[in-house]
Amino acid sequence: MPANMKNLIAEAAKTLLIQRHVKKLTVTDIVEECHITRQTLYYHFDDIPDLLRWMADEYFEQVMTEVFAQKNGELGLRCFFVMAINIAPYVEHGMKSNYGDELKRTLRQCFQRYFTRAFEEKDLCPACTRAQLKIIMRYHSQAILGLLEDWTEEDTEQLDQIVHTIYRILTADVFPRQE
Repeated sequence: MPANMKNLIAEAAKTLLIQRHVKKLTVTDIVEECHITRQTLYYHFDDIPDLLRWMADEYFEQVMTEVFAQKNGELGLRCFFVMAINIAPYVEHGMKSNYGDELKRTLRQCFQRYFTRAFEEKDLCPACTRAQLKIIMRYHSQAILGLLEDWTEEDTEQLDQIVHTIYRILTADVFPRQE
C-alpha cells in the first residue's frame, strides 16, 4: 500500500473530474480509478465531500506556505491570486460535478480561513475584536471569490493592478480604533 494513500485517492478524484470530465463522482469511480477497496477509501475519508475538503485544505496549506514566504503582503496576495488562477480549471470542472455546491462551500471556508490567518499573522486589524475580524474576513473572502469566479484573460493581463487595488482595500485604515 502506498505511503500516502490520501494523496493517491485525491489524485484519482482529480483525474476523474478533470481528465474524464465526470459529472457524477462516485465512490465506485474513485476506488476503481486508484485500485483500492471501498473500505480503504472510507478508512481515510468519511465520504466524497470529506475528500474534497481535505484536497482543498491540503492545497491551501501549500498556498499559505508560499504566500507567507513572500517578502511583503502585496506579493503574498499576488502569489495567492496566481495560485487561484492556476487551479481555476480544476475548480470549474469540480463545480460541474454533483459535488459543486459542497466544493463552493469548501472554497468559501478555505478563503475565509486564509484571510483570517493572514490578517492575524500580520496583525492587520489590531483594534478589531474577534467578531469584527470574522465579519471583515467573510466580506473580503466572498468578494475575492466573486472576482475569481468571473475572472477573464483581461484580468490576468492586469493582475498586478488588480492585486495592488485589492491589497489597498484590504489594508486600508478603515478599521475601528480603540481609544
